[in-house]
Amino acid sequence: MRRLFILLLVILVLPGCARTFKTSSEHATPIMTPPVAPIHLHSVTLNDDTRVDDYYWLREKGADEVTTYLEAENAYTAAFMEPTEALQKTFYEEMLGRIQETDQSAPYRKGDFEYYHRTEEGKQYRIYSRRDPGKAETEEVLLDMNELAENRPFLGLGVYEVSPDGGYLAFSLDETGFRDYTLQIKELESGEVLPERIEKVKSFAWASDSQTFFYTVDDDTKRSYRVLRHRLGDGGDDPLLYQEDDERFRVAVWRSRSGKYVFRGSFSHTTSEIGFLGADDPTGAWRLVAERKQDHEYDVAHHDDEFLIRTNDNGRNFRIVRTPVATPGPSSWEEVVAHRDDVMVEGLDVFEDFYVLSEREQGLPYIRADHFGGESHRVAMDEPVYSIYPGANAEFSTDEFRFRYESLTTPDSVFDYDVATRERTLVKQVEVLGGYDPANYQSERLWATAKDGTKVPISVVYRNGTPRDGSAPMLLAGYGSYGYPYPTGFSHTRVSLLDRGVTYAIAHIRGGGELGKPWHDQGRMKHKENTFTDFIAVAEHLIANRYTSSERLAIMGGSAGGLLMGAVTNMRPDLFAVVVSLVPFVDVLNTMLDDTLPLTVGEHEEWGDPNEREAYFRMKGYCPYTNIGAHDYPTMLVRTSLNDSQVMYWEPAKYVAKLRAHKTDENPLLFRINMEAGHGGASGRYDYLKETAFDYAFVLTQLGVAD
Repeated sequence: MRRLFILLLVILVLPGCARTFKTSSEHATPIMTPPVAPIHLHSVTLNDDTRVDDYYWLREKGADEVTTYLEAENAYTAAFMEPTEALQKTFYEEMLGRIQETDQSAPYRKGDFEYYHRTEEGKQYRIYSRRDPGKAETEEVLLDMNELAENRPFLGLGVYEVSPDGGYLAFSLDETGFRDYTLQIKELESGEVLPERIEKVKSFAWASDSQTFFYTVDDDTKRSYRVLRHRLGDGGDDPLLYQEDDERFRVAVWRSRSGKYVFRGSFSHTTSEIGFLGADDPTGAWRLVAERKQDHEYDVAHHDDEFLIRTNDNGRNFRIVRTPVATPGPSSWEEVVAHRDDVMVEGLDVFEDFYVLSEREQGLPYIRADHFGGESHRVAMDEPVYSIYPGANAEFSTDEFRFRYESLTTPDSVFDYDVATRERTLVKQVEVLGGYDPANYQSERLWATAKDGTKVPISVVYRNGTPRDGSAPMLLAGYGSYGYPYPTGFSHTRVSLLDRGVTYAIAHIRGGGELGKPWHDQGRMKHKENTFTDFIAVAEHLIANRYTSSERLAIMGGSAGGLLMGAVTNMRPDLFAVVVSLVPFVDVLNTMLDDTLPLTVGEHEEWGDPNEREAYFRMKGYCPYTNIGAHDYPTMLVRTSLNDSQVMYWEPAKYVAKLRAHKTDENPLLFRINMEAGHGGASGRYDYLKETAFDYAFVLTQLGVAD
């Protein structure tokens, strides 16, 4: 094991990617060596186990030593990547050239107006607007994010809710990327922003009078824990309506599509509890739909004098029941759609005359529509791999359901579907400029066999003519946590890879939700290792079937997908040539032991509580940071943001520092930190493209794919 004790005092970027390292002799020696973080011994003992954490000090955000190290890493990365700047520019121009820079979303009806957002060439952000139906000349700009973003390096939009009478807009902004949203109210007729400013707002719902609203606020760990009520113009403290004291749970408020009720929900990773209130009686008493019961999840929609409920009380994949509003408890539940072992009910949308289920079967999503009392049917899809999900459906009284469809080869498409006639109308398809033709590309659904014999789905896309002899480079992505299915949608940026002969694949591993709730269960808690071994099995399957080779295989994952990257490279560093790890959750054990951090306590139901001995040693067994060893690692790029509130910047910083001190190879290891963004990276659309161009340039140059 090698330990390096060099303290970088100053690093400067010189032409030609050289570095200068100042020594006491006053001479500057040009070198191309990476920064080395100093070691400050820190240890902790738990469950009779002592762990040494040499880089614990990197948690001190804003400390001079920390800032110096982060800036040194950025400088080293910039110098290393300087020879790729022309390629980055080429990627950026290609990707930008496929975008209709001045464009408009498909308008949707809500009340007396059509709402939409649009973009203008050269501007980073959306402009949110409305108009009289079908009359473009009546446009009213509600929120111009470009004006709000002036002199701000980051801007994110949270709440965006127009009042029922159309007179007010509630909106919230995050100016740092740390998910601290401030709520404001704009009077739309005058354009005046009212004096109300409420900090740390996460969710919002209007009452029927358009003067009263409900909102939730975060505690110091960014857990949304309180529900309050406010009336426009009122000063003083807003009345506290509910406080969630169980730290596993977060609260949210929302309004039913019918407009009749406001809901308040408490949600953990495994359990739900929902209360409701008449929207026209904002000071009235709240009632519960069903009291919380461990491992019972449900959600609620309103129809006439009933609630329709999606519930997993009778099976992990959920069923649909109805219950009277007057007596909503489980004793009154009547089954509408039975639980099915092979079909996951992911969502429920209810309208005046029909309802729609979002389903998932054999890894593929479907939409099922049903007129009340009528025959249900699925909306047919043709491609082997695709994504389909509800669009903007703001109106309760309608004959049509709006959905969005896209695939690995078909751009994002908005359809209005007439539930009675079963006819669909294409409202808008995102235009891909530059001569893109989907017929030039091929997508496939494959199945790999996991370590325990489980079949794991894989989505693959490539340009026609890409060789199947093991020589093609590949980018393989994965996530596998929280029950989230990895999306199989279109990417206009990905075309730049496909056109250079790169095959793109997605590993739909356990821990995600591709095959229903049991698929999630088999990749969390004590079964978490399945997530990693599934990914390895997918990579081996693709190599065995000559889609690529280990020397030509790059892998990519972000957040919990970054945990995946760290775990599989510790387990099988020989299997991958290049690794891109974005905002990676790699210091699992230390983070899950720190209940002062955002997400920690609630996520004990996803990962386990390491204060418990069994969970501690299980998590220690796969934690990427803990298991870094003295052996060769693939070429790696690790990217994060200073203001990330979901995976703190110090996790990837510590990870890179420890890798540098332990790995035995000379493969490049780059660490890039955006000093002005959060978990999602840059907020402006042009800045986001530049980050993507950077990643692609790194991957392709390291795989030896030249223009």
